Amino acid sequence: MMTNKKSLFYILLITVIGFSACKKAEYSLGDIKTPTNLTMTATVQGVDAANPFGNGTGRVAITVNADNALNYRIDFGDGTAPQLLPTGEITYRYGTPGITEFTISVNAIGTAGSLSTISKTVKVFVNFVIPANILQGLTGGTSKIWQTDHDAGGHFGVGADWAFFPNYYSAGPNSREACAYDDDITFSKDANDNVFMSVNNKGESFSIGAATAFYGFAGGDGCYAINTGGNKKLIFMDATSASTPAESTRIQFTVPGNGIINFGTGGTTYEILSISDTQVHLRNIGADGNSWYQKLIKK
Repeated sequence: MMTNKKSLFYILLITVIGFSACKKAEYSLGDIKTPTNLTMTATVQGVDAANPFGNGTGRVAITVNADNALNYRIDFGDGTAPQLLPTGEITYRYGTPGITEFTISVNAIGTAGSLSTISKTVKVFVNFVIPANILQGLTGGTSKIWQTDHDAGGHFGVGADWAFFPNYYSAGPNSREACAYDDDITFSKDANDNVFMSVNNKGESFSIGAATAFYGFAGGDGCYAINTGGNKKLIFMDATSASTPAESTRIQFTVPGNGIINFGTGGTTYEILSISDTQVHLRNIGADGNSWYQKLIKK
């Protein structure tokens, strides 16, 4: 009889354990609150009438607010890793030179990972950090006037697109048209090291024949009443050509508008091959696909 009672006890115990093991655990997460009333502002530093995309620092002040948000995940739209912030405030610095459009996306994160999302597009001007010797050489620290170095050989030249010297033609001293020699080219800088250029062409600039249509004219090589476009903010960056440090400073700049400096080739981007306090040697690719060379001298 005792043996049967023990057997019955063990059967009941196993049955209870079995039911207990099969019973699903229950947990309470509380109320799931998805963030609401999500807003975002993105203010580019230094925006004004003269600088619609900022002062060149690339800094953008971002503020995000939402009800019931525990933190915020911000993707800045420039390929860098998103950041997770306990508050919705950050000043972020973009690094892409020039004027670039970025889409900022934010996830406001609530309980149990619930999300609300907002995005905003901004255009930001980033002033490339110009090497000190180039900044000083071009502007003298404030402003400097340049002219065509017409007494130097090769002040006007052309070569193959792969070349970094005028292997097709190099002008001798004072051998070109007078309108290519009388321009005053002023490079200046502001407090944020933005560089500007203005050209006083005394009414005419020289253009190669392949580029006259680019400037709104018809005809071959010659002098034309080209509008040089006032004071223009230049955009600097690392050179995109295949030059080596032995051939070039490896720095280039783009001139807004028609891009003309002392003579027109139809190109708007100039690589600085060499620079000193008194001389600058420039290269660009013209409308004809050739490389063109200009030498300037301090006035």
